[in-house]
Amino acid sequence: MPALTIKNKTYHYPEGTLFLDIAEEYQADYPDDIILVRYQNNLRELFKEVEGDGELEFVTTAEKSGRNTYRRTVTLIMEAAAYELYAAGRCGCDENECIIAERAETQSNISADQGIAGHVEKTEKPGKVSASQIRVIVQHSLGQGYYCEFRDGDRFLPADDARILELKEKMQELVRRDLPITKHSVRTQEAIHYFHSCGRDDKAGLFRYRRQSRVNIYDLNGYHDYYYGYMAPSTGYGGQFDLIPYQKGFMLMFPDRDTHAVARFRPMDKLFRIMDDSAAWGESMGVRTISELNDAIAAGRIQELILVQESWMEQKIGGIAEEIAGDLRKKVVLIAGPSSSGKTTFSHRLSIQLTAHGLRPHPISLDDFYVNREDTPLDENGEYDFECLEAIDIPLLNRCLSDLLEGKEVTLPVFNFRTGYREYRPQPLKIQDGDVLVIEGIHGLNEKLAADLPRNCKFKIYISALTQLNIDSQNNLSTTDTRLFRRMVRDARTRNTSVRQTLARWPSVRCGEEKNIFPFQEEADVMFNTALIYELAVLKCYVEPMLFSVEPGCPEYEEAKRLLKILDYVLPVPGDYIGHNSILREFMGSGCFHI
Repeated sequence: MPALTIKNKTYHYPEGTLFLDIAEEYQADYPDDIILVRYQNNLRELFKEVEGDGELEFVTTAEKSGRNTYRRTVTLIMEAAAYELYAAGRCGCDENECIIAERAETQSNISADQGIAGHVEKTEKPGKVSASQIRVIVQHSLGQGYYCEFRDGDRFLPADDARILELKEKMQELVRRDLPITKHSVRTQEAIHYFHSCGRDDKAGLFRYRRQSRVNIYDLNGYHDYYYGYMAPSTGYGGQFDLIPYQKGFMLMFPDRDTHAVARFRPMDKLFRIMDDSAAWGESMGVRTISELNDAIAAGRIQELILVQESWMEQKIGGIAEEIAGDLRKKVVLIAGPSSSGKTTFSHRLSIQLTAHGLRPHPISLDDFYVNREDTPLDENGEYDFECLEAIDIPLLNRCLSDLLEGKEVTLPVFNFRTGYREYRPQPLKIQDGDVLVIEGIHGLNEKLAADLPRNCKFKIYISALTQLNIDSQNNLSTTDTRLFRRMVRDARTRNTSVRQTLARWPSVRCGEEKNIFPFQEEADVMFNTALIYELAVLKCYVEPMLFSVEPGCPEYEEAKRLLKILDYVLPVPGDYIGHNSILREFMGSGCFHI
């Protein structure tokens, strides 16, 4: 009988025992729902079985992996509810012959050989999809929720209150019924045929470029779908959510990390507009999902795509520069954004555009105003808190800015990240009429940063890598992951930091962003998206070998494995294709700016 180590004690369970049954024994010990387990150094779903000796840990919705599983489960419930309401994505074969439909009626599991495989045998040539194609598309992540839209085939469908309420009530019904969520492995080619027959080419295209011979498909009450990551064992786990009308669609809201109640939605109209604009551009280029990006790479279109997006981005930067140049009162441009947004390169490119408009810009990095390493405040874990405002020498910064605006000559600092100490520029700076200070750093939108300066002399810009590319129509790519890929590449190259160190540090970085950056983002005069639709394919060549170096058993292994799975979806693109003034060069190196 297998021996399981649970909380430093050994227990024996029969082989084949469900983790769900074991979790129920210990649920009372945890304030949050147990939604996964960690078994033999790997995450496992609760409907899996004990296979031998090993250490067993319970993963609750308080952990990142648990929260992601919860969000994924609620999203599946939403899609299954839409399927029941609108017959969304129903396959094109005769329902009397379709094994998928038969299984949905009986709510039976689908085996690899008798389910989708049997379905494909009867539909060697995928039929036409049904006339009813109303589906829910997950577009962007906003705060503690997802922005979603209704689509009727390829046509946008306005989300009226009645339809949103109808969907919400159906989701609540599925939760009350506590229906099982099952997973089955099918041959990749069979999954491609099945999803293509359903008119879900984003799914079919995703599998086309995968090397694995099999893929996992989830089944919820006859609705079948592929999801990136793990699921809860039943719909009863997904009761905390809300649907709130917003813009052209609605927000699917999840629980707040601290209160555990459904998070209150705070509209972020400026952020939404910039994300929606980027998504529309990607759609106009025919690249909205990873499969479409892979199609462009395989077809030899990637160089054209790179050139077009860089040109589009340059036009956007030029428009910002024109707005600044149109107001002579603006003497200080403050650029803020979360870690690895590309603030430094953006500030240089903006400076070039400002120069083209007859101004003389002077780029300044807030990182150069860090206090010396030993003076850096510590966080609650006793680690250096580089993200807090107090890590910046605010008095020195305010003094330098005030002196410069008064026409005084100032010697500015330069922070040496390798030594942890402040140094100084060899040449002092003195500004005159037509000069503009371009200051970038994570705290740029915080009024405490340059409190001594009048508001009308400042122009605030918020930038971030707001990924417009999705895995498919239900699985969005996290903007946080995009920035993490960037940071791993940059830190290894410029800060002598291993990928394990970057991964270990990342939760603290994210916590600092939640406190110090995101609360101020809507105060920006303009927003700018630095995400490049092809960058994941480029960064893959750099970061994938680093992630493979993280060995099983390391605390960072689980996260490294998750990130490697994302990269596995994407075809690689050589870094040689990237221009020397691109945002990506800030992380890859060999850029034309001195960073």
